[in-house]
Amino acid sequence: MQESTAKVCIIIGASHAGVSCAFNLRKEGWDGQIILYDTDPNTPYHKPPLSKSYIVDGDLNSNLLKPIESYQKENITLKLGKKVTAIHRTKKTISIENEEDQKYDKLVIATGARPFIPTISGIETAKNLFAMRTANDAMEIKKAIDTSTKKRVVIIGGGYIGLETAASLKKIGAAVTVLERESRVLARVTAPVMSDFFIDLHQQNNVEILTQKNVISIKNDGNFNSVLCDDKTSFEADVIIIGVGISVNTELAAAAMLNIKNGIAVNQFAQTNDKNIYAIGDCTYHFNPHYNYFTRLESVQNAVDQSKIAASNICGKDVIYDTIPWFWSDQYDVKLQMVGLSKGYNKALLRKETDQNKSFSVWYFKDEELLAVDAVNNGKAYVLGSRFIKERQKINQTKLVDSEVPLKPTSFL
Repeated sequence: MQESTAKVCIIIGASHAGVSCAFNLRKEGWDGQIILYDTDPNTPYHKPPLSKSYIVDGDLNSNLLKPIESYQKENITLKLGKKVTAIHRTKKTISIENEEDQKYDKLVIATGARPFIPTISGIETAKNLFAMRTANDAMEIKKAIDTSTKKRVVIIGGGYIGLETAASLKKIGAAVTVLERESRVLARVTAPVMSDFFIDLHQQNNVEILTQKNVISIKNDGNFNSVLCDDKTSFEADVIIIGVGISVNTELAAAAMLNIKNGIAVNQFAQTNDKNIYAIGDCTYHFNPHYNYFTRLESVQNAVDQSKIAASNICGKDVIYDTIPWFWSDQYDVKLQMVGLSKGYNKALLRKETDQNKSFSVWYFKDEELLAVDAVNNGKAYVLGSRFIKERQKINQTKLVDSEVPLKPTSFL
């Protein structure tokens, strides 16, 4: 049993970042208490499968981040279904709803983000309207689809969450329409050629993708909803899913007078302006040394990497954050792997492979510098791109787009 004098590290948020941080603390030698708080009552689980396999088979147990026995083995206390309401920096305590305050020596904020719900007339009256962020969201969506006879789904938002959810819902028999406000899907994160590819992919699978559709009102007609756009088109829906972005959960940190910019501002050690408080994951605004600018990332990889940095520094080891971000998306039989940050690119080069169907990659450059690579069903391009970005390799762009030139480390020098 832990003695009352043992140091305490509290982690607020038990998703990828928070759970990874807890286990890394043990790995790095933290021998005091570790307490994980989260408002979600479920044993911590992987988030990416929610819009993919989970919405199809609904098996949360196969998607757990760690078996429940692992927390017990490492003496990590889970406080699930608990809401932290305040951080008191001077007293080094937190307030928990309906519980006594809890003291900490070190505090890690891993509060992530929540779905952004746009201001749409009548949205509060809509029947079977959901976001997609938690296991409960996915479960409720699946339940609504299973109990609907017509299964007409309108997804508002053509980002990765919207498109992945569309692909999964199609597998369980729904008729899906995606409404995107911009002129193309994935407009903020990828090149037009990639947007065109995913529109075509979904259309081949009988998902309707409509762009330049700005939803202005939703009307519930009893058994279904009518979704109205500003061009006077309307769409009937038994289920509506909102996927237009996120709001960062910075309220606790802001109320505690921690620095907030585009998220909770942290230094290279994942440390806030309070030396005893760290922040990790989707909620952080951090500096990326490779790209030489501050950014905020919605990425499992970033959450896990920052958790390791925070754990190391809490345990007295000076380790800095210095990594190349990577992401992925699965839709139908397509695996999209992305590495790097394409912000500021002025050239996007398309490379098609001659030996595989649906295998290609988009390489993002700022003049001669490779910033990022999007690889569709092309693990070689992803791996090679990762290496080139990290090493700041100069690339012969003419050879790069020539499909007759093999994908090898020395091919594009």
